[in-house]
Amino acid sequence: MNIPAIILGMVGPWQIGLIVVIVLLLFGGKKIPEMMRGLGSGIKEFKDASRDDDSSKKSEEKLEDKKS
Repeated sequence: MNIPAIILGMVGPWQIGLIVVIVLLLFGGKKIPEMMRGLGSGIKEFKDASRDDDSSKKSEEKLEDKKS
């Protein structure tokens, strides 16, 4: 038995359609693209920051190796 499927139920096309309609009613058609752009730019900034952090760690390790 799949316990989460029993508790949450199976999500079908009717449930997804209902969720889409509710989101459209709550936020409107013009606001949703703005929210998605903001979400996308936030994810991009997060990825860039994590790459910068990784590259700074690697450069610090290289400096420590040169000193040794």
